[in-house]
Amino acid sequence: MKKVSFFRSIHFKFVIIYVLLILIAMQIIGVYFVRQLEDTLMTNFQNSLKQRINMLVFDLEEEMVMERGKEDSTKEEAIRQVLRDYKTSDISEIRAIDGNNFRIIGTSDASKQGVVGQRTTELKIKRSIALDRDEGSIQIDTQSGNRVWVQSSPIRSNGEVIGAVYLVAKVEDIFSQMKDINKILFTGTAISLILTALLGIFLARTITRPIADMKKQALAMTRGNFTRKVKVYDNDEIGQLAMTFNDLTKKLQEALSVTEGEKRKLSSVISYMTDGVIATDRRGKIILINEPAAKMLDVPRETVLSSSILSVLGIEEDYTFEDLFQEQESVILDFSTEKNHLILRANFSIIQKDSGFVNGVIAVLHDITEQEKIEMERREFVANVSHELRTPLTTMRSYLEALADGAWKDEEVAPKFLQTTQTETERMIRLVNDLLKLSKMDSKDYRLSKDWVDFTMFFNRIIDRFDLSKRQNVTFKREILDQSILIEIDGDKITQILDNIISNAIKYSPEGGQITFRVKEEENRIIVSVSDEGVGIPKKNITKIFDRFYRVDKARTRKLGGTGLGLAIAKEMVNAHGGEIWATSVEGKGTTVFFSLPYDRTVEDDWS
Repeated sequence: MKKVSFFRSIHFKFVIIYVLLILIAMQIIGVYFVRQLEDTLMTNFQNSLKQRINMLVFDLEEEMVMERGKEDSTKEEAIRQVLRDYKTSDISEIRAIDGNNFRIIGTSDASKQGVVGQRTTELKIKRSIALDRDEGSIQIDTQSGNRVWVQSSPIRSNGEVIGAVYLVAKVEDIFSQMKDINKILFTGTAISLILTALLGIFLARTITRPIADMKKQALAMTRGNFTRKVKVYDNDEIGQLAMTFNDLTKKLQEALSVTEGEKRKLSSVISYMTDGVIATDRRGKIILINEPAAKMLDVPRETVLSSSILSVLGIEEDYTFEDLFQEQESVILDFSTEKNHLILRANFSIIQKDSGFVNGVIAVLHDITEQEKIEMERREFVANVSHELRTPLTTMRSYLEALADGAWKDEEVAPKFLQTTQTETERMIRLVNDLLKLSKMDSKDYRLSKDWVDFTMFFNRIIDRFDLSKRQNVTFKREILDQSILIEIDGDKITQILDNIISNAIKYSPEGGQITFRVKEEENRIIVSVSDEGVGIPKKNITKIFDRFYRVDKARTRKLGGTGLGLAIAKEMVNAHGGEIWATSVEGKGTTVFFSLPYDRTVEDDWS
């Protein structure tokens, strides 16, 4: 069973849910707390500011309506002095405005005394005077970029509005305090989440530990171990689940002991599922047949059920159903026809209860057609080798017996007998050498010793060697490209191939015949061919000439000294190089043997 990753486990999900719940709760509490605290601070600030404005309004009202003598200071100076007295660190500027003409009659900011006497354009001041009410709001100071509280309050005298106080107070400190409080709240939330996660992990273990134990028990049950029990940690719902799981384990163990007989039956069937499987009841009627068996026997699965296994396998004349109980050896079944060759091997095993009662038989069918074919080829090969060796040995024995009986004294007969004996000995040596070559090529450790050669030069050199030793009444014709053809081959092996092919062409060429050598270059290979003008090969035999010991004209081949293995060796060597070999022939006109070799033109370009 694949292990569950931590991020998909219940443990992780439980901790995440627990942390998210705490996070949501902390966020709700934090938002409510910050909102209420911000409202409280702003309300306190506004109330404090309002009290000071009321006192300022009272003092300004007295200065604005006071009648002054010559020795008294002017009204503007008195108002300026009052505004300066009320300016504090949290108040940026205070202005006094005349209600009749909306002119500024005083400011607490020494750097802005130039605005005194000018008409104000502040909408809050005009609304405050016109509507006789306080106007205030938070704005952004264009110079510092900080938030400020701007308020305009009317100045009354005898119930009439005679002016207004315009005040700009700093509230950025309040928001800075709120920012610090948010940082503290965020830090507290992070610490709470960490503690919550640790606590969640601890709590999750109390739930996931018994579940993990039950998982281990389930895995142990899949392996057939029912002795292990789940530990019960507590008498809660999970504890009750663990006890129920232990009860289930006990009942499963009891159920498995009851079905053990059926398990053996199914185990036997499954063990042979790669082959054909047939199961019967105790009367020999088929109750199960798998698809491979139906295909081997060429019978429909639906109609063969309830049929006798003896009739389906075609052995009712040789065996009874009871005989199959005692059959220890394999039974060979031959279902061959003219078009299809099929041989099966059947093995039988009985289905038996613990008490010894036989429930039926299981037949396992294995297709051994290919094995029988190989065995037949082996027997044919041994027979051919035996025949090829027996013929020269018989001849040698006859001549040696004649020599032993006194023929050695005849000066005319003895040399002929000895020459014949030597010829047959050399023929046997050639045969044994060819067999050794084939055996080596059939072995798995057969290796080629390849090297890069110019095939044009290589082929011409072999032809030149035959041209010097051939019969004078046979001519050679070369149709070979003048250009170099670089290929990677085992020179010795290709030499043997060409020697066998050219030797056959010379042997079977008539008097005055011509042998043609060609090399054709294709995209990824070269094709080499040797053509003669001999008697040719019948069309039905052309595909068999590369088989071992096959001869079209056995008498003539033996007369010429052939072993029947030359083309078979050539075929194995060409295949080892990754090429192909084939032949074409017309009876009475000659035969052409072709073979191809891999050729990579890009390698030749690199050499160039």
